[in-house]
Amino acid sequence: MPDMLLDFPIRAPVRRAFEAISTPAGLDQWWSMKATGRPALGEVYALSFGPGYDWRARVTQCDPPRGFELELIDADADWLGTRVGFELTATGDTTALRFHHVNWPGANDHYRTSCYCWAMYLRVMRRYLEYGETVPYDRRLDV
Repeated sequence: MPDMLLDFPIRAPVRRAFEAISTPAGLDQWWSMKATGRPALGEVYALSFGPGYDWRARVTQCDPPRGFELELIDADADWLGTRVGFELTATGDTTALRFHHVNWPGANDHYRTSCYCWAMYLRVMRRYLEYGETVPYDRRLDV
C-alpha cells in the first residue's frame, strides 16, 4: 500500500499548529469546507467538502499538542480506512510538522491527485499559521 509522507517547518507555536489540525475551526481554515467534531480519542468528525462529499472520520490519536490522527470511516472508496495524521515537535518558535496519509489501497489516479492536493492544502495551512492568510474554500487548490 502506498503512503503519503511530508515533513516541513511552520513558523508558529506548536499549540497554534495543533489547533489548526485538530479543531473544526482550524480545519475549516485550510482543508474542509465545514467540519464538526471534538478533538478527543474516539470522537467522530463530520467533514464537508461540498455536495456529494460529506465524509466522516474517527479520531484515532489525540495527544495535544504533539499529535492528531483521523481514520476515514465514511468517504470515497479509496479513502475508507486510510489515516490522516500529524506529528508536531516544538523547536523554539518553529513547529516541525510530520504529515502522513497512510493505508491507500493502491497508487491509482485518485492517490496521485491526492498527493498534489495534500501538498497544496498543507501550504494553505502553513500560510494561515505564519501570516494569517485565509483562502476561500473554492480557491485553495489554485494558490
